[in-house]
Amino acid sequence: MNTSIKDSKIRWIIVALLFFATTINYIDRQVIGLLKPFIEKDLHWTEADYGYIVTAFQIAYAVGLLISGRMLDKLGSRLGYTVAIIIWSVGAVLHAFVHSVLGFGIVRSILGVGEAANFPAAVKTVAEWFPKKERALATGIFNSGSNIGAIVAPLIVVGITLTLSWKWAFIITGSLGVIWIVFWLLIYRTPEKHRRVSATELEYILSDNEASDETVDETGITWTSLFKYRQTYAICLSRFITDWVWWFFLFWAPDFLTKTQNINLKESILPLILIYTMASIGGIFGGALSSGFIKKGRTIDFARKTAILICALFVLPLVSATYFNNLWIVVIVIGLATAAHQGWASNIFTVVSDIYPKKAVATMVGLSGFSGAIGGALAASFVGLVLDISGSYTLIFVIASSMYLLAWLILKTMIPKIKPIDL
Repeated sequence: MNTSIKDSKIRWIIVALLFFATTINYIDRQVIGLLKPFIEKDLHWTEADYGYIVTAFQIAYAVGLLISGRMLDKLGSRLGYTVAIIIWSVGAVLHAFVHSVLGFGIVRSILGVGEAANFPAAVKTVAEWFPKKERALATGIFNSGSNIGAIVAPLIVVGITLTLSWKWAFIITGSLGVIWIVFWLLIYRTPEKHRRVSATELEYILSDNEASDETVDETGITWTSLFKYRQTYAICLSRFITDWVWWFFLFWAPDFLTKTQNINLKESILPLILIYTMASIGGIFGGALSSGFIKKGRTIDFARKTAILICALFVLPLVSATYFNNLWIVVIVIGLATAAHQGWASNIFTVVSDIYPKKAVATMVGLSGFSGAIGGALAASFVGLVLDISGSYTLIFVIASSMYLLAWLILKTMIPKIKPIDL
């Protein structure tokens, strides 16, 4: 195959658009966590109030995961992605115009429903534009936008807030999606309709499509059929008890650092950048770790479970985070935990593809993501109530530090051997 076909610029331009969409997605969801000290002072929130607002986002995000796939299949990637970003951009901007806890809960719900479509839309787009052998690379590139968004959000949000106000931080960051939509509508078409795709390149893109392609088969996969297998329960339960920890870092880490380490929002920028940079490295390392085991001749079961166990062990030091008065020790402890979570996530997604046939992978990812979002919703309210009652993060960190080891035990017990199932 001609190298110029494989390295077509338009396909990688589209991946770049997916990367920026994912970056904006994480910027918009993280703004409220960064601005929590400002908003709670102005609007007199309690910790429980903030927890309920985060819960509203999580529930809406979970619902969005259920409906976004059908919406995208019906409208197509071009229009479906546009609708999703319009919804979440409107929700993001509206934060500047509400004042009550209920109002914030409503606009966070709008944001959550829209943002839930980002990953299904991006994965669908990659499937449309890349043969299967190139999809992992394209997916890895756009997915890195989640960590980049978490890294650049403090820089953007703090700069806007200190220069203008916290309300303008919501307006300006929420408007980034509108700019993205302009480029998306100008550039994106399906390969079959794109004027910059030659017949030869189109043949390459569709080279491994078959009549029984997974996008066709997925319509026959139901949750009921998935729940016939204990592997489904194991994976959903593991995400239910661990995903909330990542959401906790996103929404509470800035507040934790400013309150326990006596730093202001501006001084929290570098620590937050370091935490999410470590998370980005951890995601790559976690995936490479299990792949390395396989290359050395170990079984997939050994490779995945060992990598997951190692990640779980790196979260354990989190239990000590509230006992250190040194900012940078705390940052390293939290950074190791976020890195371990991303390494964990890399392997959990891979375990799904190790066990389930291709026609069921997307459905299973959505189902397990829904489980994780529900866990996050319940945990958000719990965190808020604990902070209101005790004023301390200690109990939360104790629980969070142990969840990954518990999840590893669940996977090891309920999935004795990671191997394909017949569905």
